[in-house]
Amino acid sequence: MAYTIDIDTGGTFTDGFVAGPGIARAVKTPTTPHDLTECFLNCIRAGAKAVGLTVERFLEQTDVVRFASTVGTNALIERNGAKIGLVVSTGGKALAPLATDRGAGIIDADMVVEIDAGLSPEEVLGRAQRLIDAGAQCLVVALDGSETDPAAERAVRQIVKREYPRDFLGSIPVFLSSDVTVRDGYGERINSAVVSAYSHSRLARLLYKAEQELRSLSYRGPFLIGHNDGAVARVAKTRAISTYNSGPAAGLVGARAVGALYGETDVISADMGGTSFDIGLVSNGRVNVGLRPEIEGYRTNVPMNEVEALGAGGGSIAGLKDGALFVGPRSAGAMPGPACFGLGGSEPTVTDANLVLGRIDPDNFLGGARKLDLEKARAAIRDVLAEPLGISIEAAALAVIALVDGEVGEAIATLRGAAGSGDPLLNVYGGAGPLHACKVAENAGLRRIAITPFSAVFSAFSSSLMDVGHGYMRSVGLASGDPRLLETAGRLVGEMKDTALRDMRGEGFDLEKLSWRLDAIMRRPDGSELHCSAAVGDPSEPQALQTLHATIMTEAPDAVELSSLGLFVSAPVPHFRFEEKSLSAEDIAVARTGQRDIVTETGGAPAMVPVFDLEKMLPGHRLSGPALLESSKTTVWVAPGWQAGIDRFANLMLTRA
Repeated sequence: MAYTIDIDTGGTFTDGFVAGPGIARAVKTPTTPHDLTECFLNCIRAGAKAVGLTVERFLEQTDVVRFASTVGTNALIERNGAKIGLVVSTGGKALAPLATDRGAGIIDADMVVEIDAGLSPEEVLGRAQRLIDAGAQCLVVALDGSETDPAAERAVRQIVKREYPRDFLGSIPVFLSSDVTVRDGYGERINSAVVSAYSHSRLARLLYKAEQELRSLSYRGPFLIGHNDGAVARVAKTRAISTYNSGPAAGLVGARAVGALYGETDVISADMGGTSFDIGLVSNGRVNVGLRPEIEGYRTNVPMNEVEALGAGGGSIAGLKDGALFVGPRSAGAMPGPACFGLGGSEPTVTDANLVLGRIDPDNFLGGARKLDLEKARAAIRDVLAEPLGISIEAAALAVIALVDGEVGEAIATLRGAAGSGDPLLNVYGGAGPLHACKVAENAGLRRIAITPFSAVFSAFSSSLMDVGHGYMRSVGLASGDPRLLETAGRLVGEMKDTALRDMRGEGFDLEKLSWRLDAIMRRPDGSELHCSAAVGDPSEPQALQTLHATIMTEAPDAVELSSLGLFVSAPVPHFRFEEKSLSAEDIAVARTGQRDIVTETGGAPAMVPVFDLEKMLPGHRLSGPALLESSKTTVWVAPGWQAGIDRFANLMLTRA
């Protein structure tokens, strides 16, 4: 049997999705922040156990392993990346992400040197040597104008490498901004290159170690890394900045696929994990792309799937400030975790609030893999929230949940306004998401929710839908009516296609099976930008640019400039496919496991609510809220006024009555 393995490392849990002919399994293990290869391998072991094989036998029968990691994000948050020496043009230091007395920035002010075109090679080397002598573990060269002509940056790298050849132990990595991004915006290009270099060595160590461990366990297939553009690539073809937020970005690929099952082209994704509540939009069948995304406060210009992270995860900490309740963005994380984990946490979290309200079974969290301490949850909410506010513990817990549902609902309502239609499908996932789905949807004005059987590991599941892909981009900067535009665009596409074919051929892919997409970043009269894309056949054929032009005229008829032109190529690798199932005539009573007291209203008495085993619910089963649907990975709260049913794809569909 040929399996695929997809793993996504989050702040609290590491999720895995295993698929094969007629089989799909979700697994979840605690994240081990001290060594992410440990939770990666634990997830592999859990996957092997789920299909009844030894690890070695499991990996021998696996075609592909895909992995999304939080290392790059963690390095920025924890400020423990490489010590960078930055080489910029005269005046560029003012644009660099410098550390200050307040702790912002990731480069020390004395680790930046400025150069200009008049310096001799010896003078350039002398300034670079100053950075190396001061402890630089790598150099980043970001010179003004290199988005259109990278020759000066390459010359600096050549000067340094002549002094420090690659085969010497003292060789120092040199990263060029023009290798990371060729888009305009000098400060953003500096940030992009620095952010990528900052976590490069740490990420490389993790990924190569993980791959070595796989090889030692008899795995011989490709080891692919999730990118934030919705594709995967080998370690050797991965830049650190491409892995930032790659797990949440993958979720948008899954949300689009779920929507396609029902002919829906507008889908809002809502992913509630332990640390954050990530939301994104698929509009008119296309994933929204952020053109100048912020990465932990640093504005960059590397396009990536657009995901907005809200500080409202299951582990988000609740507290009071000037007598007002707040939730997040600080999280209890995997350690010590929520108070109910019993690992030393004493501050109340969203998970503690859900436990106090009865929505989570303390004896059946993650299928009983972790027992929760209800009294510790109650004590944390009592001490920090209820007593200072002069309200009951239950009222305080309800207030926490209402605040989260309200803030997330408001943010999703904003996304709804940007969708192509006024009634997008809400795709909810993450271990904690289904507990909040109904109320979040109500607050956002949405009436339909889709939750897959793999919602608790949805980013890993979404990774299973991704193919190998490489993106290429060139700076253009020509006005829409410029007579040179067509010839320039054709030449640049030809150059990018040649590079793409070389890369795909080198990786062993059949060039006849490649898929192509042209991307254009257009600038409007007010300076705003818009991303347009078009799937094409042979990108070097005239028809390809005509197809892209037609898309631009439809979506950005007022554009005045082609800022950048891109080419994306993908090659298929094995991945999961949805299968339709027959509807069951069996009564839903077979899935009912009992009932439980649930607090649903402030000041109200607990109400007895039926509880069902979600994993025993079959296609065709339907029920009305209020109800709790529990599985070994998540819990769904079907609020009053909502209908729930399992459809022919085994997805749980919630509709507002």
